[in-house]
Amino acid sequence: MNPVLNALSRRAFLGRSAGSLGGLALSHLLARSRALGSNAPVPAPLRPKARAVISLFQHGGPSQMDLFDCKPALNRYNGQPYPGGDLEVHFDKQAGNVLGAPYEFRPRGQCGMELSELLPHTGEIADDITLVRSMTTGSVDHESALRIIHTGRFLAGLPTLGSWLLYGLGSENENLPAYVVLSDPDGLPVDGERNWSSGFLPALYQGTPFRSGDSPVFHLRTPAHMTAGSRTNQLALLEELNRTHAARFPGDTELAARIANFETAARMQSAVPEAMDLSQESAATRNLYGLDDPVTADYGRRCLIARRLVERGVRFVQLFLSGQPWDTHDKNAERLRGLCARTDKPSAALVRDLKSRGLLDSTVVLWTGEFGRLPISQGKDGRDHNRHAFSLWAAGGGFKSGYVHGATDEFGYKSVQDVVSVHDFHATLLQLLGIDHQQLRFPHEGREASLTDAEVTGARPVPALLA
Repeated sequence: MNPVLNALSRRAFLGRSAGSLGGLALSHLLARSRALGSNAPVPAPLRPKARAVISLFQHGGPSQMDLFDCKPALNRYNGQPYPGGDLEVHFDKQAGNVLGAPYEFRPRGQCGMELSELLPHTGEIADDITLVRSMTTGSVDHESALRIIHTGRFLAGLPTLGSWLLYGLGSENENLPAYVVLSDPDGLPVDGERNWSSGFLPALYQGTPFRSGDSPVFHLRTPAHMTAGSRTNQLALLEELNRTHAARFPGDTELAARIANFETAARMQSAVPEAMDLSQESAATRNLYGLDDPVTADYGRRCLIARRLVERGVRFVQLFLSGQPWDTHDKNAERLRGLCARTDKPSAALVRDLKSRGLLDSTVVLWTGEFGRLPISQGKDGRDHNRHAFSLWAAGGGFKSGYVHGATDEFGYKSVQDVVSVHDFHATLLQLLGIDHQQLRFPHEGREASLTDAEVTGARPVPALLA
């Protein structure tokens, strides 16, 4: 055996080298289909239509009646007491009268989908999207509602949708993380890293955050003072130490997976910068996403990176905004205008770009928040939380094009026709990816846990949403 190995324990080596090997420590986040060996599930034999998902998540609860669900009654009763009966009000002491919708709606696309004037670019892709106006969820509290839409339940510490997808499907590119989070440069969203946690699933299924700028992943680059030869020798020594250690524990599949992912992290050093390099994109593409406009540049950049990642086999990409900007408890109309100006063009550009490259058929683009808003005012000009109705849209991957599903009551307060729960939507999305939601399970606390928990929630796919 190498005398160096006799004199230097694996633990001591890693401890002394932590500063230069930080990038390798990240690698346990990478999801690879062979990572858990025999513990990986066998997906149900459904025919998949999609292979990847890009989630454009809108923290705070976008106002459905101001953006997607035209309700003339709001303006007829503007400023008057709400005539529709009791409302579930989160901040009851600030509850006011009916609040009108200040922006005009008009039909868009050949399908005639009615959308707000604040969404001109989404209007241009109306014939490519499914708009669900009858969504419901189980909580009126932000953190709980976030956990429901991300994990299927309101409890903390459970696996997110992206983690379940990787557990069921594995990765398509061993040089990149299979689940990437494109975080907001201004900070974390509400509920922080729980939004992309793997919960009780193995840690390699959680999301890997990529930052904007020259260093998207902390410590991934080789330190400037280290030569290429030194780095090669360092990694060779680490591999030898790992193999020696693994030989002592031949049945430890978690250790084998960790060692394999150290190697993947090394390959990321070239794969990640290449995927994030937007200089390869044409001027027309950059303009499509609004990269030259300071209002849309950041969100557009991340939408474009999302497209580049799914092109390279990344399974699940998620974009977040800092905080919860769609939580319009005051200045609802003003804040919606600013948020739509920031996100509308890049979101639509992503769908158009994927379609032009032949990728939309195999990629789901999902635009949603955690819940909706109330038809009455909160204070002077805000809207309170609403769990009984919200809207979302999805494009590609087998969703029906140019289709509006479901309806709410006269004031947009409650979903009343073709109601879709968050659990139903999860089941539908899994089906498009070739997974039977009732078969995707993992042993936890003495039972077989799942994303939809169908025995409790009654979740079922919604065939009407499918092409």
